Amino acid sequence: MKHEWRKQEKQYYAPQQKPEQVTVPPFKFFTIRGEGNPNDTAFGEYVSVLYALSYAVKMSPKQGIAPDSYFEYTVYPLEGIWDLKEEAKGKFTGTLNKDDLSFHLMIRQPDFVDLAFADLILERTKKKKPHALLDEVRFEEIEDGHCVQMLHRGSYDDEPASFAEMEAFAKEQGLERKSKTHREIYLSDARKVAPEKLKTVLRFGVDRL
Repeated sequence: MKHEWRKQEKQYYAPQQKPEQVTVPPFKFFTIRGEGNPNDTAFGEYVSVLYALSYAVKMSPKQGIAPDSYFEYTVYPLEGIWDLKEEAKGKFTGTLNKDDLSFHLMIRQPDFVDLAFADLILERTKKKKPHALLDEVRFEEIEDGHCVQMLHRGSYDDEPASFAEMEAFAKEQGLERKSKTHREIYLSDARKVAPEKLKTVLRFGVDRL
């Protein structure tokens, strides 16, 4: 049976439009780091190399290189962990300049992908679809752990209101946000969906007070 993350992993990808607690286990990702405004053309290049690798994994049976443990699945969505550049953190006045952002973009990979297979996919992609950014891609296991998350509907520029709601919820639950770093999971394609209809999972790590 085909693995559909939207249906079979709702606890991570289909939260309600209100804050909730979730514990996220380790997952495997192709990742890449960068800095700058996500509205710039250059940002799309980072995204494109992650999708090239992810679809190479999905199509690996047709290339005769799929591992024995391969199973049919839907490619996972793009995700990003967002922060400010180090030099911008001390100067932040509360008004965000998107040029000051740093990002850790990633696309989750199925459980059958191990380091050896990830390296194989990376090397084959470098030969088939050369791109300078492929040299910056890493295969990582990342664990979010105990978090607060919610579904944000609407423009990315309106996310502060959702984060304020999440932080208030965390405080009510005796939790404290670990840092201003946060994760976004993009359930909509911003190139095809109107800003007011975008769906994004927002998530940040918490500790007990």
